[in-house]
Amino acid sequence: MKNKVELKKLIYKVLFVSILILFISLIINIYEYNKYTKNFNTKINNIVNVLQNKYPNLKEEEIIDILNSKTDESIILKKYGITLNNKSIIKENDKLYHRYIILNISLLALGILIIIILFMRYLKNREKGINDITNYIKELNKRNYSLEIETNSLDELSILKNEIYKTTVMLKETKDISIKDKNNLKKSLEDISHQIKTPLTSILIMLDNLIDDTDMDKNTREDFIRDIKRNVTNINFLVQSILKLSKFDSNTITFIKEKILIKDIIDNAIKNVNTLCDLKNIIILVKGDNKLILNCDFKWEVEALTNILKNCIEHSSLNSKIDISYEQNNVYTTIIIKDYGCGIDKEDIKHIFERFYKSKNSNQDSIGIGLALSKTIIENDSGTINVLSNKTGTKFIIKYFK
Repeated sequence: MKNKVELKKLIYKVLFVSILILFISLIINIYEYNKYTKNFNTKINNIVNVLQNKYPNLKEEEIIDILNSKTDESIILKKYGITLNNKSIIKENDKLYHRYIILNISLLALGILIIIILFMRYLKNREKGINDITNYIKELNKRNYSLEIETNSLDELSILKNEIYKTTVMLKETKDISIKDKNNLKKSLEDISHQIKTPLTSILIMLDNLIDDTDMDKNTREDFIRDIKRNVTNINFLVQSILKLSKFDSNTITFIKEKILIKDIIDNAIKNVNTLCDLKNIIILVKGDNKLILNCDFKWEVEALTNILKNCIEHSSLNSKIDISYEQNNVYTTIIIKDYGCGIDKEDIKHIFERFYKSKNSNQDSIGIGLALSKTIIENDSGTINVLSNKTGTKFIIKYFK
């Protein structure tokens, strides 16, 4: 009977009607009995008065004994067609009896009619609820997720409606996410096509020149080869980054968390950018407790910090520096990476973590995917990343929550 609230309500109503009818019937029977008794006692009283007046020697005790006698002899009454078992001597009681029989039958019929009406209403409401659910499911099959049937009652059909409504919300969200994913995929493909098209076109042009001009001087030929290598490297980096992001998008990456020294993560990220630092004569300074530990995925966090450092180096001036500091409290671990370059425009700051977005100060080889990958990695490792920038430099603030 769990959750069958409407059926319980119906049973309670039937019980209430039945008890009410029994109660009214009892009152009627008591009233009928009192009327019978009054009529009968009135007649007996009249008979006793007549007997006492006609027979003064007849004692009251004798009359009372006669009245309480259990004998059922009725020879005198039979002369007048009256028997003790079939008819009442008092005609008024006979009329009352037939009147109350009709009243009781009417009351019983009314009770049965009310119970039937209650059952019919219950069945009608139940049928309506089932039809509503059937029609709603038909609409769902037509991919119409805009309907709402959430109810606040607790009967089994309402609970079923609420569960279907939850499923509808989930299907609607899935549909919206699917549309969003399709749009994102379309945009990503357009961006990827644009990003790959430019270096490929450049490579093809340089290859055509190398093939057509067999007498090209050595220096020009070497410049072309270096440019081709640079463009191939950029395409390779782009493809690798896209593959990594696609793995995050499809939730196919499992982070292997372990306790790692923060110093080791930073040192490995610095090693990945040493060549870039040497080209611009940039020094990276690290400040923090060498014993601090971070519970994270070592490989991916090195990837995230490497991309951030590459961005800082790209926007730094020649012969400058980059500061890295880290600390820890009871709530989170903070890593701050600060460069002293040209900074990022206010218009660009809110977009720098978007895929394929290139700020005004980005160089021509920038793809605009490194920071997006870093943000994805950090957030998947229970962290957040924010950026502050002005004309004197840019600061990346990373927090990993415990």
